[in-house]
Amino acid sequence: MSLRAASIEYDIVHRPAGLPESFAATDGVTLQFLAITTLDGHKIDAALWQPAGKTPADTTLVLQVHGSGSNYWKPPNGFLGPALAAGGRAVLALNTRQHDEHVATENFFDVSRDLAAAIHTGRALGYRRIVLQGHSLGSLHVLYYAATNWDRDIKAVSLLGMLGNLPWKTRTILVQDEHQFKALTEEAMAALRAGREGELLALPMGWFTGEKMPVTAQHFLTYRCEESSAADSTYWIRRVTHPVLMVRNESDGLIQPFEPYMLLHAAHAECSLVASIEYVLLPDARPRSMEGHSFIGNEAALVATITNWLGAQGL
Repeated sequence: MSLRAASIEYDIVHRPAGLPESFAATDGVTLQFLAITTLDGHKIDAALWQPAGKTPADTTLVLQVHGSGSNYWKPPNGFLGPALAAGGRAVLALNTRQHDEHVATENFFDVSRDLAAAIHTGRALGYRRIVLQGHSLGSLHVLYYAATNWDRDIKAVSLLGMLGNLPWKTRTILVQDEHQFKALTEEAMAALRAGREGELLALPMGWFTGEKMPVTAQHFLTYRCEESSAADSTYWIRRVTHPVLMVRNESDGLIQPFEPYMLLHAAHAECSLVASIEYVLLPDARPRSMEGHSFIGNEAALVATITNWLGAQGL
């Protein structure tokens, strides 16, 4: 007799409350909402955009992963879903366990369970070609997943507004205070040893907007402290065996102009496994801003860039 220790489950559910009215199906595109249970029992929400008249077996599925504290309906994922589906690709956009108010509370490694659950759900729905697409912090999550899961149906990786070395960036650009960083590290370590890794620390951390962000010990230690963190995209990208697309908006106010080149350098290093890599800088003469980080005002160029690259990959 065989027994089941754990499972991934999903349900088709009604439209969640609170979504913007603009987040709706367009001509030739269907939209469904899913509730997915991960292997460790966490519940995540997702939206599935599908081109009408195509079977999953004949359709590439793009798995979208949002950035810090974002969600599946905010830009760029919110406008990319229907646009890519209108071009013939299905899109499964998920809310990871660090969406919205859960920002900076999670353990880095646990987010991969969310991606795994979404990927297995896509397979159960009949999709046989999968592209991992991450925006901002989500770019790090898809790189980690692709580097540590050599699944044959994962065909490519798309990175939007991608991070370079996050622990280094946190210490030298976001915090810029060695005394505070050391104090954060000591408090996080003490919380971990006391079994309180999921609780917010008393000390906040410097954030991208110049504000201070509350963080848990598990987030700080697995994302921000170089000695314990796994959040270095330059480490993971060279272990990805697929074609990689990187896109940055010129007016991106969060990602530094040099960060994509850190990833390019790593991808071209000796013994890098990357099949091919292309970096596209989208022209945008507006001042750098957080809106630029989300490609607001440059939507059409981003859609065209991704669509053309997927076509060139036969996806």
